[in-house]
Amino acid sequence: MAVYKRGAIWWMSFQLDGKHVQKSTKLKNKRDAEAYERAYRTQLAMGDVGLKERPDAPPFDEAVKEFLDWVEIEHRNKPNTVRSYRSTSTALRSFYSDIRIDQIDAASVERYKQWRSKAKTRPRSSGKAKKPALRINRTAKEKWKPTVLKPATINRELALLKILFNYFIRKDVLVSNPVSRVKFFKEDPGHLRVVSSEEENLYLLAATQPLQDFACIMLDTGMRCGEVAAIRGRDVFLEQGYVYVPDGKTKAAKRKIPLTSRAKAILGRRSQMNSDLLFGSEDTGRPLTTLKTSHGTAIRRSKVEHFRLYDLRHTFATRFLESGGDLITLQALLGHSSINMVTRYAHPTDGHKYEAIRRMEERTIRSHANSYHWRGDAKSEEKTLSARP
Repeated sequence: MAVYKRGAIWWMSFQLDGKHVQKSTKLKNKRDAEAYERAYRTQLAMGDVGLKERPDAPPFDEAVKEFLDWVEIEHRNKPNTVRSYRSTSTALRSFYSDIRIDQIDAASVERYKQWRSKAKTRPRSSGKAKKPALRINRTAKEKWKPTVLKPATINRELALLKILFNYFIRKDVLVSNPVSRVKFFKEDPGHLRVVSSEEENLYLLAATQPLQDFACIMLDTGMRCGEVAAIRGRDVFLEQGYVYVPDGKTKAAKRKIPLTSRAKAILGRRSQMNSDLLFGSEDTGRPLTTLKTSHGTAIRRSKVEHFRLYDLRHTFATRFLESGGDLITLQALLGHSSINMVTRYAHPTDGHKYEAIRRMEERTIRSHANSYHWRGDAKSEEKTLSARP
């Protein structure tokens, strides 16, 4: 078929002089698209329009290497993103290997989904690794229980594959993205932990620097880990009482965040250091990329239930709403472009739910009581008298 539909638009695809022509007609009507295709084919045959040569599509492994080199430059200020892309691409490279990227279609991506869905992984150990007990008759399979990959893990790999194809579409190597026609797995909301005030105190007492200051800023501002690590002295305005986030994951991430007294004191003290970055690495002079080791140590010392450092952002959102804050303001503070994301981060505690019901009940009782007293006026008395026999 010379024309085919992709979404609401008709595309044309045909062979001419041994070359494959694939192009959007930018039309939504099939008859108009067919007429456009015939006219365009005639123009090509007569030489009125040129046939653009596309670069040869590289094998997948080479394509990933080129893409990651571009990521290194494009995201040079985001080392976590670069490291994440490299790690996520491992399974993709193993599956596609030397297949040319223009030979990967939606069916191939579906096969990748099925292959990864059956994959097993060794569970991550928490804390320090312990030596396994010596058992003579213990087989290799009994040493650890494999777990199935989570849907979120496979979705991140598919998302990276989609980004890679878009990169080569912009380079005019490809004309379409097969991942755009593949449905991602439905993900669970995930474990979102809210840290109590008691747990916060125990954790901060056990935390070392700069983790202690880092955690306090997250708790009092709701900033992302990467945003806190990237705070520079020029972004802190103590007299005006806010910190400025110049860049982030979305356009909405660029924002001003008012400071609490504790956050203002911490940023003021760290601003006096001989470094532009308030939370920079002493070894590299770049923003901190991870505090996992010191965070894990603080968790063990404080003996609080495990939580991720990112959960301090969830804790801020929950506390803000429980203190009477509204969702629109919280959206602006967290730097989200959609209010739907805000509802995912904010989780009222059980105690706050009970308190909210109690306040609602008291308000309802007062409302009924006021209504009863109002009805006890002359009109109500008149009704009562008229009702007597």
